[in-house]
Amino acid sequence: MHIRSIEAFPLSARLPENARVTLGIGTTVKRDTVLVKVTTDDGLTGYGEAHHGRAPGAIANLVNSTLRELVTGHDVNDVVGIWQRIYLLQLASHGMGAAAAIAMSGIDMALWDIRGKALGLPLHALLGGARRPAKAYAGGIALGYQPPESLADEAQALVARGYRAMKLRIGDTPANDMARVTAVRERVGPEVDILTDANANATVEHVRAIMPCLDANRVGWLEEPFAPHDYRRYRTAAGFGSTPLAAGENHYTRFEFVRLIEDGAVTYLQPDLSKAGGITEALRIAGLASAWKLSINPHCSATSLNMAATLHFLGAIDNPGYFEAEVAEVNPFRDTLCSSPYVFADGMARAPEGPGLGVEVDESCIARFPLIDGPGYVK
Repeated sequence: MHIRSIEAFPLSARLPENARVTLGIGTTVKRDTVLVKVTTDDGLTGYGEAHHGRAPGAIANLVNSTLRELVTGHDVNDVVGIWQRIYLLQLASHGMGAAAAIAMSGIDMALWDIRGKALGLPLHALLGGARRPAKAYAGGIALGYQPPESLADEAQALVARGYRAMKLRIGDTPANDMARVTAVRERVGPEVDILTDANANATVEHVRAIMPCLDANRVGWLEEPFAPHDYRRYRTAAGFGSTPLAAGENHYTRFEFVRLIEDGAVTYLQPDLSKAGGITEALRIAGLASAWKLSINPHCSATSLNMAATLHFLGAIDNPGYFEAEVAEVNPFRDTLCSSPYVFADGMARAPEGPGLGVEVDESCIARFPLIDGPGYVK
């Protein structure tokens, strides 16, 4: 069974004014993603999600103009060989770096989807795991910069839906950050886990100022206070308090995670299966983390494909952490592109049961959500 064709489709959906969320990287104005479709010479089709990289047209074009030429005709089952070929010809020398890692992630996910379908096995079983429940936190593009009382109302509504953990967006001003965290803690009580994410929008001084508040409110982690390459800042901030640091959604391949792990400043690792190099590479990253007794808490992307793949993946590693449930008010790629990506109940999420990723893709969305050029976030 060999690859006959690979197609990537950039998709966009403009957000209505009342559904836009402000966070450290700006205010969301649209949702983007890249759908990758791989077809075999036997007629089997698999789907993957490549992160948009804030330039979905460029990511899709990289797949369609270059990467597919490298791997068309190759054995679908040789996922390691296909990964290595793209690595050698696009990442190891003269390639496009992060863009190539993102693009190959979508291809790799689609190949695993095909392999599962060919064998009639769900991805978690194919990976040697089980349909284990994962503790879910309410995340995604939600719980942003808004008045503390309004944010507390949103948090309370998520608790009523069954969430026992949630992630707040910080990185605004220290005063606003502390007010929001305190308001949510007072509203949801001590039994709900509160996580925070600065979206690389903080400084060392900012983190020093808010850390006592995070500690006092028993925040579970402070995610990405700095840009991913600011290793020295991470080491400095790790000593400011008891709240651990988290990072990884903007680190690509195991080669970048080695540094992240060895530096010892980050406690919670967050690779994204649609960014870091796909399922094949995420398994390697999880193996590295396991040797250091660190848990994997994947960042989730825009569509049901990544969400389903992430839950299968968490069921197949020995160091699973949180699953990030995307609770944005409006996300058509979560709600209409695929069938339901997971079952949620009592704060826990389970992967779908069908073969491969276990979701059915509605290809009519390709025509319904054409690419919208321009940034997805504005400041």
